Amino acid sequence: MKPASQQRFLIDGPAAPLEIVVNDPGGEAGVDPTRVRRGLALIAHPHPLFGGTLENKVVQTLAKTFHLQGYVAVRMNFRGVGASGGVHDDGNGETDDWLLVADEMRSRYGPLPLLLAGFSFGAYVQTRVAKRLLESGTPAARLVLVAPAVGRFQLDPVTEGTLVVHGESDDVVPLPEVLAWARPQRLPVVVLPGTGHFFHGNLVELQRIVQHSCSCSGTE
Repeated sequence: MKPASQQRFLIDGPAAPLEIVVNDPGGEAGVDPTRVRRGLALIAHPHPLFGGTLENKVVQTLAKTFHLQGYVAVRMNFRGVGASGGVHDDGNGETDDWLLVADEMRSRYGPLPLLLAGFSFGAYVQTRVAKRLLESGTPAARLVLVAPAVGRFQLDPVTEGTLVVHGESDDVVPLPEVLAWARPQRLPVVVLPGTGHFFHGNLVELQRIVQHSCSCSGTE
């Protein structure tokens, strides 16, 4: 991602200021922003009490992938992480925060299609955000879940077309738990053989999978 396209700033959250990083393809010099902005991609990081931040390598990979696809890629530090204020709220306040960020980004960039993505705990939060948006009549166009924290948190069923990517050798969220959650929904799961929870050595493959799926998703 080009530094010229990246902005880092604070917005007023429901409980405290929230640190946001935006990579905007329309912010690159010499490019018509109305042509390149395909949608908004909101990307949530893993559990903040275990070192999760918006600089996490999986989260950065997702942001890079969506940015290259023409999405405005938006990352937020959860409460109590980096420059974000407040304290961890087990996903409740974090859901409210992301809903506010979605509204803020729509006010800045217009009513673009909304893609929600998350890694581990962040995936759990995004399923909650997706449910709230659906209930409000403004559903997200797509949901991308990487190593969703099934078993550690109560994940509700998700909409058809959700992309789930998981590592075969994940020792934080075992693959059988994810399959047990996905099976009643008839939800496909893309499994990377020999891959652990943090996708070490497999970030390029993760990028390829997400890029291919989102380029065929019809969210434009």
